[in-house]
Amino acid sequence: QVQLVESGGGLVQPGDSLRLSCATSGFTFATYHMSWYRQAPGKERELVATIISGSSTYYADSVKGRFTISRDTAKNTVYLQMNSLKPEDTAVYYCNAFYLSNSYWGQGTQVTVSS
Repeated sequence: QVQLVESGGGLVQPGDSLRLSCATSGFTFATYHMSWYRQAPGKERELVATIISGSSTYYADSVKGRFTISRDTAKNTVYLQMNSLKPEDTAVYYCNAFYLSNSYWGQGTQVTVSS
């Protein structure tokens, strides 16, 4: 059974940092490309960052230089380090695993940036 379980969200102030984790099981983690998406209220889900199986990374322009995606193959876990958080980063953050025609999602974790 495929599982992706996000954790690490919460309420923080502007300028603070958070690290999200996505623990996975049920598929060959090392093969899959891993991504973080987010969805703010009233907006479409958007891609935040991707790390491919070979560890190359992609970031949305809005988070470039502030967020870092990484993966630990030994722990089957992907992380999103978020620094210098802004109110506009407020959203539910989702973990995604994809490879060929397979795509799996986590349940999401809420990140709220507010003073």
